[in-house]
Amino acid sequence: MMLNFQSLKFQIVALGVVVITIGILVRQFIALPLVQEHVRELAATQQLSMATYVARDVDYSIATRRDLIERFAADLPPELAKQPEKLQAWVKDRQRINPMFNSGLMAVRPDGNGLLAEYPTVTGRSQLGYAASDWFLGALRGSKAVIGKPFRGRANGDPIIIFAAPVRDSAGSIVTVLAGVAQLDAPGFLDRLQETPLGVTGGFLLISPADQLFVASSNPDMILKPTPRTGMDLLHDRAMSGYRGTGVTINANGVEELSAMVTVPSTGWFVVARMPTEEAFRPVTALRGFVATATTVLMVLIITILLIALPRILRPLTDTARAILDMAEGKSKLAPLPIVRDDEVGKLVSGFNYLVDRLSQEEAAREASETRLKYLAHHDSLTGLYNRAMLEERLAHAMTRTERDGTQIALLFCDLDGFKPVNDQYGHDTGDAVLRQVARRLTDGRRRIDTVARLGGDEFVILLTALDDARGGANSVAQQCLAALREPFEIEGKSITLGVSIGIAVHAGPAVAASYLIAQADIAMYQVKRKGKGNFFFMDTISAIDAEQHVG
Repeated sequence: MMLNFQSLKFQIVALGVVVITIGILVRQFIALPLVQEHVRELAATQQLSMATYVARDVDYSIATRRDLIERFAADLPPELAKQPEKLQAWVKDRQRINPMFNSGLMAVRPDGNGLLAEYPTVTGRSQLGYAASDWFLGALRGSKAVIGKPFRGRANGDPIIIFAAPVRDSAGSIVTVLAGVAQLDAPGFLDRLQETPLGVTGGFLLISPADQLFVASSNPDMILKPTPRTGMDLLHDRAMSGYRGTGVTINANGVEELSAMVTVPSTGWFVVARMPTEEAFRPVTALRGFVATATTVLMVLIITILLIALPRILRPLTDTARAILDMAEGKSKLAPLPIVRDDEVGKLVSGFNYLVDRLSQEEAAREASETRLKYLAHHDSLTGLYNRAMLEERLAHAMTRTERDGTQIALLFCDLDGFKPVNDQYGHDTGDAVLRQVARRLTDGRRRIDTVARLGGDEFVILLTALDDARGGANSVAQQCLAALREPFEIEGKSITLGVSIGIAVHAGPAVAASYLIAQADIAMYQVKRKGKGNFFFMDTISAIDAEQHVG
């Protein structure tokens, strides 16, 4: 049988081969190099993001402990330095109330020779000399808290860091140096950096460039070890000189790594997120092999399919009639058919496709309407925030989680001060515009796990979840909200000033009714209204018997 080069079968098969060949060339010389570059950028961006998160966590842990020792030093009555038993009781009481210094709180003699008090007691620590310690000398020279160089404790050999602040009498003389000792790998401090993996073989480093020391590491063997000598790792050398960002380097062990460096602001340290490039770029290597194999198989498969399918493709009238009948009987989904020829069959298919398009548009409009109704069932139509029903649902979930994992939640009930005159003076359109801006300001800065809702009118609620310190977190957010809503609202050339009164309820432990917690926050808000507005008030529900109240 003679091969007919004019036949549709030959032309379609030839076209398939040409398309596949072009696809091979495009993937090999354009797509794969682009994919490899994008994978590099994506991996670097992800590592930088993770390093930034870890650096912020470390910075928060350091700053919190530095501020705590400074506050303790400010609260310590100087006369207790001459009353050992009372000083010991004071130190013990503070350590029990806020045990952030997991290796103890110490009151060091002003000459550095031993301790006046400590809790808990560590064998041999009270007899040590501290006069030459960097943290002790730093505390003597200033009035603020200082952070010492990380080292292994002389008493027990644990990796520790010391936060210290001077305590002065009325004459300005130092009567003691208050020092908090934090174990680097203790829960709640740097343990997450050391235990969080990065991929399969990657990890994190926390480096002190001033001390040329690994403060913490995913590899326990590197903790408190000196950093590599200059010239062993060029990217590390740049980071020690101040470079922050991403890069590829050969580490001291000869392994090529993708690294991201981010500063810890409160200490001058920096976090390194690192991963071997063999692991980071493994998807590209696998993709190259897959493309080569898949392309060969695909070419054979497509040509085989075309040779088998073409005889049926050339029967457009029968196929079209059969397809329409199947759709009418519900055997297949209603969908447009391909127009094979510009003849009577083509015109029939074109008319059928027009009908399908109209039906699809009506179906799309109905789905859009249903989607809008579902949205309005959970959202406020004016501001786009969650409504009361959705707030109560998320609050119930949050309390279930609080009961399960021991975290805390806070509910901020926000009522605008001076909003009614805005509607009366400028009209409801301006009032609505103000409410939309209020919603944006309250939402700005919130975490993804938090909830901002509008209950109606000028009442808004902020739900903060998964908090370790609900009162502290709520205090910070309340301050942000007060500051944000003090700024004038610029609406069509008009500058409108409002205030806000915020009632706060915090909760931990067994779940309670969502409406009860909202009511508690509402009561706290009215306390603010009665006391002059423009402030916030706590209605603490952590205790099931009495509610501790505090005006911020």
